[in-house]
Amino acid sequence: MSAGCVRWMLSRTVKAVCVGSHGYWTPASRFTIRSERSNLIASSWRGSPFCSAVDDTEKPPTPKKKKPGPRAHGTIGSVGHDIPHREILLISETGENLGTMHRGSVIRLMDKDGLKLVLLSEHQDPPVYRLMSGKQIHEEQLKQQEKQKAKAPVQVKEISFLSCISSHDISTKMNWVESWLEKKKHVKITMKAGRRGPSDNLDITLQEMVERMEKTVGYVSKPALIQDGQAAMCILRPPSAKDLLNKKKKKTAAEVVPPGDKSSTTSESEASAVSSTDTTEGSLQQ
Repeated sequence: MSAGCVRWMLSRTVKAVCVGSHGYWTPASRFTIRSERSNLIASSWRGSPFCSAVDDTEKPPTPKKKKPGPRAHGTIGSVGHDIPHREILLISETGENLGTMHRGSVIRLMDKDGLKLVLLSEHQDPPVYRLMSGKQIHEEQLKQQEKQKAKAPVQVKEISFLSCISSHDISTKMNWVESWLEKKKHVKITMKAGRRGPSDNLDITLQEMVERMEKTVGYVSKPALIQDGQAAMCILRPPSAKDLLNKKKKKTAAEVVPPGDKSSTTSESEASAVSSTDTTEGSLQQ
């Protein structure tokens, strides 16, 4: 067989394999072959570890989260220029009622005076807003924080001991009391009558122990007898500004006239001696 015949047979075989049948080779079949090859390659690459799968399914749009309002968390804050209401009742910086105004006029007034707009009441018709400075907003936020702290439940620590307690143990327990008071906690102290300790005037003894503490304290309830006089109880709290002022006044008064001052006693004795001498001289002259 000649070489030309071999080449002709090989070409016909290749064409038959590519087309998938023993039909004729046409120009349109070239596009079919190319599309089948591209689909075959794409499917092989989808299962390859070097190619990440692409999800063509449409996902629902993620809903946008609404921004909380200025009073959503019970705090005061500026609403900026995004005023949700068309007509509002405006209060001036000094507390004057400016009447109902359009939000455009309010924005121009804010920009003119350099103030901020704060929502006071959203449930009224029209809603009430107030113009405030940054300093006023900060002060109002501090006031609300103090109110929230006051509403929070106060933790009460309890400590008890016998009246025959040693001085070392009582100093240790009073140190615990001072540390709890520093953490803004209340402390309930109970002193019970011991077998070997005094059972009379337990309230006075307890008060003297509290007064010997280095730090100033306040009383929720002062020392009082309980359990038919067999114990004394008091509740301490962190000192207020009034408590600190009273202690300062007492300290100043004690420094001015210290108790048991010898100089004052000497001056008083000298004055009495002089008065007695004058009396004696007057009696002699008579």
